[in-house]
Amino acid sequence: MKFIDEAEIYVKAGDGGNGAVSFRREKFIPKGGPDGGDGGKGADVIFKATTSLNTLLDFKYKRKYLAENGKNGSGNNRSGRSGSDLVIPVPVGTLIKDIENNRIIADLIEDGQECVVAKGGIGGRGNAHFATPIRQTPRYAEKGKPGEEKLIKLELKLLADVGLIGFPNVGKSTFLSVISSARPKIADYPFTTLTPVLGVVKLKNYKSFVVADIPGLIEGAHRGEGLGHSFLKHVERTKILLHFIDLSYLGPKDPYEGFKIINRELFLFNDKLSEKQQIIVINKIDITEVREKAEVVKHTFENEGYKVFKVSSVSKEGIETLLEYLSQLLENY
Repeated sequence: MKFIDEAEIYVKAGDGGNGAVSFRREKFIPKGGPDGGDGGKGADVIFKATTSLNTLLDFKYKRKYLAENGKNGSGNNRSGRSGSDLVIPVPVGTLIKDIENNRIIADLIEDGQECVVAKGGIGGRGNAHFATPIRQTPRYAEKGKPGEEKLIKLELKLLADVGLIGFPNVGKSTFLSVISSARPKIADYPFTTLTPVLGVVKLKNYKSFVVADIPGLIEGAHRGEGLGHSFLKHVERTKILLHFIDLSYLGPKDPYEGFKIINRELFLFNDKLSEKQQIIVINKIDITEVREKAEVVKHTFENEGYKVFKVSSVSKEGIETLLEYLSQLLENY
């Protein structure tokens, strides 16, 4: 299934039904009183979060959502039926914005959470409401009120406990495939991962947590360069970041400078991202040249106050220790 994390749609709540103009017609009562019923209420447009969806793909093909109008009132004081609310399912983690004023309407982060984004119009009153001792035969009724209409922007931000960040081709996808059942595309060239990928890590003690592989960031990502701008928002919901460092020939010559570049991009996109707890992962230690450099680089980051792990997705070295540490950290959140 194609991953789509943004969509713009038009929603229109139902109009209220019109009130009725009617008079009783009874035998031996030539001038019966007014008995026009009220119009029904227009349907609301409601968004509901569900874990059964993980993309906004449906909204790429359907962009207009119209709720049901309320029915008109009728004689004998019969009110019109109200419209059935239009409930639109969206993935958990969907942010709903009003495009006109860029206001956040709701942030649906729990399964089953609902939000009314457009209210249906109130039904008009029938002429039975307007009878008075002076005006006993009112020949008018109210029209139903129009339902609200809005241009809505949907923005999906993945919900994950741990986010994997780092330069392209640093080994995040391979790591995720090893620790979970996720199967991201893996190859020896940059930008293999074109969309965020989620994986569930299940440990022997029956504990589990969700990990998100965020597509590779580069310098200038906050301005839209590379793939970063499209996916930096997915970092916002993570609790802990695993920052992968590549000491192979594919990585930057100065790993600490590369680390600062990625963090600068996080800060420029959202300064709160730079405050998230980061754990340094020196990957690919099954490669001889990486293992030789790893200890020196490890000390560099530890002197800056970071917790550092050395792992290999090929030999599985160090991975179990890292996952246990993450599990313990997440218990405190």
